[in-house]
Amino acid sequence: MRISIIGAGFSGCALATELARAASSDVDIQLVGVPDSYGRGVAYGEARPEHLLNVRARDLGATADHPGEFADWLNLTERARTTFLPRLVYGEYLHSRLQAAAQLSLAGFNRIAQEAIAIDREGPAFRVHLADGSDFVSDRVVLTVGALPPQPLAGIGPRLAVHPSYIAWPWQNGLDGIGAIDHIAPNQRVLIIGTGLTMADVVATLHRRGHRGPITALSRHGLLPQSHTDEPAAPIALPPTVLNAINTHDLRELVRSLRALTPIVPDWRALIDALRPYLQGFWRGLPAERRSQFLRHLRSHWEVLRHRLAPTLSRELEELRVRGRLRVRAGRLLRARRTGEAVEVLIRERGFSHASREEFDVVVRATGFDTDVDRTSHPLIAQLRDSGLITADPLGLGIEASARFEALDGSGAPVRGLYALGPLLRAQLWEITAVPELRVAARALAKQLLSAQERQASVGIRRGMEALARP
Repeated sequence: MRISIIGAGFSGCALATELARAASSDVDIQLVGVPDSYGRGVAYGEARPEHLLNVRARDLGATADHPGEFADWLNLTERARTTFLPRLVYGEYLHSRLQAAAQLSLAGFNRIAQEAIAIDREGPAFRVHLADGSDFVSDRVVLTVGALPPQPLAGIGPRLAVHPSYIAWPWQNGLDGIGAIDHIAPNQRVLIIGTGLTMADVVATLHRRGHRGPITALSRHGLLPQSHTDEPAAPIALPPTVLNAINTHDLRELVRSLRALTPIVPDWRALIDALRPYLQGFWRGLPAERRSQFLRHLRSHWEVLRHRLAPTLSRELEELRVRGRLRVRAGRLLRARRTGEAVEVLIRERGFSHASREEFDVVVRATGFDTDVDRTSHPLIAQLRDSGLITADPLGLGIEASARFEALDGSGAPVRGLYALGPLLRAQLWEITAVPELRVAARALAKQLLSAQERQASVGIRRGMEALARP
């Protein structure tokens, strides 16, 4: 049986490694991914030295039963295990363990550094088409493409959209092979759309490059990610009021209970972390109306509490704000266009009815990752959507899928043999973008795929025996 994994970032590498370690010699594993970040993914392959992990090293092992593997791989001291290391180092760890698993595996392991651009159903199997024009057939396909490319930013004028003063993705390279962000002159006025983790990385890079001009970060709520503490907080147990709200899928009561507890617990971060094991089950049982309410009113507030910054980066941002070098604003970008030597923008700040006209030298889109399948420009996901092999979640949270990770078609039926792992499953699991949840899901899916292979093999043996027994 051939299992093809489309996407060689964390999810794809974790699944490939689990399969390689457990599969027998009659399984063929294919890991397909874009060349630039193969085996590392965009988050760790396109990072820069100043970009830090937002999880402590001790918790980042890619194996469900060995969370300390990353720290062990680096042979860290006890104190170093609680620090936040560069993301580039984590990319090397993922690549290293993938290579080791491939070398030791009994299964066939083929690494394909090509982008998959289309997948067609071919009988009970699938034909996967690659960017170089080649293709192959696979019995099972798992979509681990990670986050989707950022969508066009509303309000960006046509001239600006193709001008170097607009950077649609901070880490893209220009025609000269140099990073787009490296073309920003030290004294230029920079407007960053987004105030989350991507914005923090952009500011960190500009700061390392000696940027002296004013930086403005704009988002709907103007919220910055909260900071981790230097030392990890002691874990806490959730009280009955919170557990009852979780078990009854009562979003309103859950929020009320958490607000009441926040002033009481020693550190609110421990309270957020204690929720993690329950969030997937809570989200599964949440009605569509409540999910929509959460996304409209609570998502931004939850994200800044849940996805926190390394303490050193948080202090760096705060210092820049105190010095007036970084300004964080709540509002909307209504329009941005190229005029003369500058970028003219219209911004309506939150709580104001009138817009202000301002000028910047560079606009950077840093709105984080996207999972809206209906609006995506991702060639493979758009092709699968248009062919009916996958169905977009109506709330923009990836695809519709079964509890067994199978993609659902337009009629709601599972597409046998087509699976997903990672952010595409946010509609079903919500908390499926970070290492602790992804490594558990990768192991569960690997076991499922291999158990299906064993069932298929036993059926074949039985049918062969029956044929031999016939007169």
